[in-house]
Amino acid sequence: MSSEYPMSASRRRFIQQMAVGAVGLGAGAESLFAQSAATLPPSINDLTPDSVLRWIDSGDQKAVFFKAFFEQYARERGVEIVYDPLPWNEIAKVVPLGVRNKTAHDVFVLPQNSNPADAVREGWVQPYDDFIPDIETWKAGFPEGAFLPGINVFDGKTYGLPFTSNKRQTTHLLFNRAYLHDAGFDPEQKALTHSEFREAALKITQNGKGRYFGFILGGSQIGRWAAITRDIGRLAGASAGADSVIEADIDFRTGQFVFDSDQYIEAVELLIALQKDGSMFPGVMGVNAPQARAFMPQGAAGMILQGPWNIPTWESQNPDFDFGIGSAPLPDEGPASMLTIGQGATTTNTMWLWSGSQNGAIAGDIFHYLGTLEGQIAWANIVGAGDPPIMPEAIEKADMSVRAKAILQQFNEQIRVGPNPVVGTPALAEVASAFQAPDQSFALTVQGLVGGQLTDVAKQMKALKVSYEDAMDQAFDKVRANGTDVSRDDLVFANWDPAKDFGSKDY
Repeated sequence: MSSEYPMSASRRRFIQQMAVGAVGLGAGAESLFAQSAATLPPSINDLTPDSVLRWIDSGDQKAVFFKAFFEQYARERGVEIVYDPLPWNEIAKVVPLGVRNKTAHDVFVLPQNSNPADAVREGWVQPYDDFIPDIETWKAGFPEGAFLPGINVFDGKTYGLPFTSNKRQTTHLLFNRAYLHDAGFDPEQKALTHSEFREAALKITQNGKGRYFGFILGGSQIGRWAAITRDIGRLAGASAGADSVIEADIDFRTGQFVFDSDQYIEAVELLIALQKDGSMFPGVMGVNAPQARAFMPQGAAGMILQGPWNIPTWESQNPDFDFGIGSAPLPDEGPASMLTIGQGATTTNTMWLWSGSQNGAIAGDIFHYLGTLEGQIAWANIVGAGDPPIMPEAIEKADMSVRAKAILQQFNEQIRVGPNPVVGTPALAEVASAFQAPDQSFALTVQGLVGGQLTDVAKQMKALKVSYEDAMDQAFDKVRANGTDVSRDDLVFANWDPAKDFGSKDY
């Protein structure tokens, strides 16, 4: 049966707080999982009875699925599963400490911004090829780009489990339908341009008369400033990647950073305009992302640029909240461009098997199920658009809400897979490890410009590009000094068309 792993008082309080909001989801999830898979398929491995496997990830909507799934799995397999969903700041402490002390969870996510190549090289993780019979046939059922050298395949061995799709946007529009209607806009019928977004935010704020405001974001989470600026800029035509440090904000046609592009500058200026208009929620610099999304159903703001994980949460916990979904702001003139992702799977959901685990047979059995169409459909039925399954067929067959299907359709229209430099040149993983972002980072620069601590957007963004180019040059120099043959030219893909998917044949 399933049980809870002993945890600190602070972690226990956090999970208890999360559980309060998820009570309504739990029962529904268990019912949905039972409908999707009344019984699990037979185990692919011989499992030792009463074994205990420990699993840690970042929770949220994933936890709704895993709590129900692990309970049924443990009951049918005669083993015990300890599931520990924690926030990312806790994962950043727990996972490295567990590896160092040889007490790590059997299955874990890597801390954010970790390099999988480092985890493999330093012996954190082990391949799971031996725990899934005929693994190549199983892997063939995944879409192209799910398993990539230097990402989750090293020296021909399979390390990370990619079971959710990276084809999603974390900055799309979610809005209060009543507020937008009263302001004279319907983003579900026509995406808002930069000017319309600003106008809508101002009208909502004026209508609110101090009771609610046009726009909110989690301003205390520094990365949100970079993510929103990046996606508004890319939709306006600044072609660039967004994933790892050797992809984000780099135009692969030139191998150069695009911080000083007109599109990035205009995106920052839009955020500054919202602040100057008084359309941003007061005290936004002290609000984190979970707080920002919680304010929306309370009626505190009309619009937020966040991700699809809000959809199942609001639909379950705030069924009376009438909200719509749409695109992030599009350029005032000219066609919208595509958003680029570097690979098919979401890195923050990729699961890894600890090198010291003695429960590879259980992990392999679970991994195998999550990588079947049956498992993918069961996942999609519960998690929905928040973390969509990696198999498109599962999305088609899943029981999702109208909003969830609509946002996934939008992602299909707006997102394309671009080059992943590490796939083309695996040694670039060393450059990613060596890269040190400037102290005045992209996110801090945008936050400072919006907050008024910095002035002159064009000047600051030009300086930002120079500092990032210098930092990248230093990373390449360091790696070359160690004898590795890499060049900035390895970041250039002259055959890249941002409007099309970049496949394995294109490298």
